Amino acid sequence: MSPPRDDGAADAVGFTPRPRSQASAQHTAPFVASPRRPPDDNRGTEPYPPADPTEVDHYAADLGFLSFLARDRAVTDVFVNGPSGVWVDRGSGPRQIVGLAPPESEVRALAVRLIARGGRHVDEASPCVDARLGGGVRVHAVLPPISRGGTLLSLRFPPGQPPTLDALDDGVFFSAVERDRVAALVTARANILLTGAAGSGKTTLLAALLGQAPPNERIIAVEDVAELRVRHPHFLALESRQANLEGAGGIGLDRLVREALRMRPDRLVLGECRGAEVRELLGALNTGHDGGAGTLHANSLRDVPARLESLGALAGLGAEAIARQARSAIGAVIHLERVGARRRIAAVGALGIDSHDRLSVEPLP
Repeated sequence: MSPPRDDGAADAVGFTPRPRSQASAQHTAPFVASPRRPPDDNRGTEPYPPADPTEVDHYAADLGFLSFLARDRAVTDVFVNGPSGVWVDRGSGPRQIVGLAPPESEVRALAVRLIARGGRHVDEASPCVDARLGGGVRVHAVLPPISRGGTLLSLRFPPGQPPTLDALDDGVFFSAVERDRVAALVTARANILLTGAAGSGKTTLLAALLGQAPPNERIIAVEDVAELRVRHPHFLALESRQANLEGAGGIGLDRLVREALRMRPDRLVLGECRGAEVRELLGALNTGHDGGAGTLHANSLRDVPARLESLGALAGLGAEAIARQARSAIGAVIHLERVGARRRIAAVGALGIDSHDRLSVEPLP
């Protein structure tokens, strides 16, 4: 590994190590960027500080050459681009860490170790894998030759505390009126679909909304990789399982939705709609399971109908069928967007059916 190089970027970033287990008002709100120098001092890089094992959380020892990042509560994402460098995002966009360029052998060893810690395996037969570490860190690994430039790692760090609406109420994520509106959706037991691009805050807002549910309600979440952290005494999570080397033992989201329905949920949550499981979710929400929720990747509110139609097609549902199922099942669509370092609610809409029996969406005032 090349030695760390000090190019004067330390002042531009202001690395401030903190144990992630300590809560503070400054960092409870995961969408508020830490103080920085003005943009003209931002060169997109930062120095490589040495790790201090006395300040590293319980999962940080597994992170190897990335362990020092577990001390910084502002870190949301880390990207290892093979031997070509490491990038870190503290909420204002990725910045390369100067002087940290681990060799391919070290990156691959870290990827294999982290995925194994998450109870899964990654190799040439399964070169693209998601896993979750005990501390809530989400890991995605891609091995060569799928990745042409060496082993790739993407890590998503959880917030220090489960998010709450109070923590998000900073006047940027949503206004007081929007806060009351989304909280009222939970109280009214409306089925909610949260949409947006990756990193727009869908999972964070979903966790905060679920924390508003009455404490006696049984909430069951189904996720591909469990990352919802909800402050609620009766929140349960089911996580999909990768097949073994013989191709047996895999448990997908569609089956987990069916299993969750046998557990008498008061609220059913699908962490992310990606495929055929949308059929089970819409079917469940159409049979009296109110107060449910899910997330969906979409570029804008108007793109939501097309995304649902494409997922419905994977489940064998035609456009008219998905329109009627979704219109009946989903009470509100909340679309989020990321603008620079800020995440915010961009629009709230309601699904409908147009004159051609296709799914449509109308923004709500």
